[in-house]
Amino acid sequence: MANQEKPLKIATVNVNGVRAAFRKGMADWVAEAKPDILALQEVRASTEDLEGLFGPIEHLSPSGKWHILHDAASAKGRAGVAIVSAEPSLAHSTVLGPDDFDSAGRWLEAEFDVNGSRLTAISTYVHSGEVDTPKQVEKYKFLEAMKERMAELIVTRPHVVVLGDLNVGHTELDIKNWKGNLKNAGFLPEERAYFDAFMGEQGWVDLGRAAHEGVAGPYTWWSFRGQAFDTDAGWRIDYQLATPKLAEVASDYAVHRAASYDTRFTDHSPVVVEYTL
Repeated sequence: MANQEKPLKIATVNVNGVRAAFRKGMADWVAEAKPDILALQEVRASTEDLEGLFGPIEHLSPSGKWHILHDAASAKGRAGVAIVSAEPSLAHSTVLGPDDFDSAGRWLEAEFDVNGSRLTAISTYVHSGEVDTPKQVEKYKFLEAMKERMAELIVTRPHVVVLGDLNVGHTELDIKNWKGNLKNAGFLPEERAYFDAFMGEQGWVDLGRAAHEGVAGPYTWWSFRGQAFDTDAGWRIDYQLATPKLAEVASDYAVHRAASYDTRFTDHSPVVVEYTL
């Protein structure tokens, strides 16, 4: 990407199991969308699986192959985040939070050279949580660690984008049925307060909301149950959060919503943004 002439296309999607997603047609979407950097969440597979799945997909990179960074979860078959790119990263890290905190499979930072500028892309998968259970405790631990790391990044690096399924709808515009979810994980006041801090106190730019100010959605996740997809009863929980300087060169925010329920390769939709560095 050092000689990138066109805008850098960055995409993120929770694949809900990458092998299942490819069986349902994800390869066709990748080949058509042609992302330069693709952040994945809920991979639930091995690095070898990722290499085998992405290997046959052509791209415009002169390197001749996709470059894959993968951080699997501690528990096999759960979570897992990855960054697939047309060009190799300069460095990467999975460090987040205190030493005794298990963030494996949920936080992956990668640095890239784009026309001489250093870009940090982060694929992250926040816990879904469940009220009054240990799952919710772990979610708050992760959000707290995330808040601390993002506070460091925004003052030390000009070009950073946090990508992923953050499992929180920030405002009433981000959930179709927000009134019915006021006491549910994903829309709790305590969870949303972290997003107030990200976008308010720290200064991160929510590119989805910036592109659709004052408008409900566009949603990025719909339950497989019932008619949620057909009636657009969704949640906007997949984000691209950029530092202010990177947000200045962002354009063409898009949610790649499937044409119909039966053509979906996951219960989320990819979120794609172009950056001109």
